[in-house]
Amino acid sequence: MASRDEGGRKKSSIVTLKTKPFERSLALTRLGVGAGAKIMAHSLTNIFRGEISRDSANRDFYERQAQILADELGRLKGSVMKAGQMLSLYGQYFLPEEAVIVLSQLQDDTPPVAWKVVQPVLERNLGKTRLRELDIDTEAMAAASLGQVHRARRKSDGLELCVKIQYPGVADAIESDINTLSRLLIMTRLTPKGLNLGPVFNEVREMLYREVDYKSEADFTRRFAQRLAGDDRFVVPQVIDDYSTPQVLTTTYEANVSVRSPQVQKLGLARRNRLGEAFFELFCNEFFRWGMVQSDPHFGNYRFRIGERAEDDRIVLLDFGATRLFPRPFVSAYSDIVEGALRHDRAQVVRGAKAIGLMNEKMPDAALDAFVAMCEAIVEPFEPADSERADAKLRNANGAYRWGDSDLPMRMGRVAATNALSVHFRVPPREIVFLHRRLAGVFIMLATLRCELDAREPLLAALHDAHDGRAKSTAE
Repeated sequence: MASRDEGGRKKSSIVTLKTKPFERSLALTRLGVGAGAKIMAHSLTNIFRGEISRDSANRDFYERQAQILADELGRLKGSVMKAGQMLSLYGQYFLPEEAVIVLSQLQDDTPPVAWKVVQPVLERNLGKTRLRELDIDTEAMAAASLGQVHRARRKSDGLELCVKIQYPGVADAIESDINTLSRLLIMTRLTPKGLNLGPVFNEVREMLYREVDYKSEADFTRRFAQRLAGDDRFVVPQVIDDYSTPQVLTTTYEANVSVRSPQVQKLGLARRNRLGEAFFELFCNEFFRWGMVQSDPHFGNYRFRIGERAEDDRIVLLDFGATRLFPRPFVSAYSDIVEGALRHDRAQVVRGAKAIGLMNEKMPDAALDAFVAMCEAIVEPFEPADSERADAKLRNANGAYRWGDSDLPMRMGRVAATNALSVHFRVPPREIVFLHRRLAGVFIMLATLRCELDAREPLLAALHDAHDGRAKSTAE
């Protein structure tokens, strides 16, 4: 099965990869010099996110610059492309809006590389004798920034497999790629002058090393499978150790379709709600009860298997390379923020925010009030249906929240952009960035399923367990 775009068209393969640090650095440096010169000639001053006065010409210019950057990152693949994805998350706090939008499109929707590029990796890791046990489709079924996946079949018993192969030179190029990309952002003048990006790139570096560790990903795959073994709403692939190494990860193939497929979208409301409930409960378990969160909400990682009856519908969970562990004190403090927002308890929200480093003692009351107001707005879907804060236009006749009709993420994005202009603002702790990425993914999934759900009780139950201490954190 070839890697294809959203329209089903086969993507052309990349025949060669720049794998040596010098040639990768040279390609990005040339890009940065050219972009920097163009930006200087353009002589803009209002380039930062949140400035309403930017005209359409300015927006078009920065979108073109960001697109050039994204295209080159996509061709280079590897850690520099993954770093571009990470920057689309952090960048919402300091990059021009146009750059964030374009970089966010790097989310693993890329052409595969030719078989001759990845075949040597497979042969070195598994050996030719072991490889002869498999029939492998030489056209990738999916391609990402750090590797690509090929369908395979074990000859001895016909078991259908997925073989994930890491691109050559990815791990070795991480340090060089990070250093070059940090210089590139300065050269393209896309970041505010004086902003210290050191902590951001340290987190990106750590995430990259985590995601090229296929042994760790295999371990998290097993741990999720164990956690969900008794829940037939979910499917987690089985890791096949005989064909897995630090650079190759082989699992069982699990049939699935996208949430956007007609097969899912044509389901009745009750079945879509059932899937949405399971998806929301999964997040509550991961964060509040387990402290182990798959932090990449890309739709390619959450697929569906539709059965004859609602009871046969399944959510297929894929790719656990971005799994993060959250320590129990962080989970407890964050639970304070959520519970405080639900109860409209300012003191509890502030206490939780200070405990995880979102706020500090030096912040004036006005800044704290703005943060509390934002938190209370974010929990809109979980307000009681009869609350004066509940928007009747977003509730059905039974009081359930209509996720598909809500523009809450956009409203909160505007609020966050305004708050980012405050002199008291700083880039949030890394745990918050990745947790909120997954939270946004939950909202988008429920909206795409067009769910009409009252998720207040499942959330309250998860908060209770988080505070009660009965739930054992995986991170401990």
